[in-house]
Amino acid sequence: MANETPVPAGAVPGRSVPGRSVPGRSVPGGSGPAPGNASAKAPRIRPLRHDDLPEVVRIHGLHHGERTPAYWDDVWRRLRREGPDRFVALGASGGEGLAAFLIGEVREFEFGSEPCGWVFAVGVDPGAARHGAATALLDEANRRFREMGVRRVRTMVRRNEVPVLAFFRANGFAGGAFVQLERSLEEEVP
Repeated sequence: MANETPVPAGAVPGRSVPGRSVPGRSVPGGSGPAPGNASAKAPRIRPLRHDDLPEVVRIHGLHHGERTPAYWDDVWRRLRREGPDRFVALGASGGEGLAAFLIGEVREFEFGSEPCGWVFAVGVDPGAARHGAATALLDEANRRFREMGVRRVRTMVRRNEVPVLAFFRANGFAGGAFVQLERSLEEEVP
């Protein structure tokens, strides 16, 4: 297994770390092999398995500063309950286990949106980064979403997560028709 990367000093669990990813999304493996590494072996994409969950927790934790096994157990239960016609759960096998994962689902909104695919988690082991695993996972997820009858795939990324934004933009994602709005419940509205 890859060496675990220490969490930077001052990192707040559940918060974004500069150069790292956002909750629910780990730093992608880039859009292909690193320069000078074109001969790197392509990852083997396969369905994510229940016995992959410890590795999903580990990879996600490397990028977020904390491990959240209860969250991933809940995701897995929902995945099994909803069934394969609503979810995409993929793994990329590496030399010694799971190198990367991607989880998405088909969602429908009351805002007039047709059913669409949503990528809500993608993570790459830092030792496997820049070998095309995230791109291969996304390509396979897109193929499966098409088979499910959806015509559009979405995700949500923090504005300051430049590596994650660059990954999705390099893979054809752009701003969509909806704008996400939020407010704090800790303060009163004037």
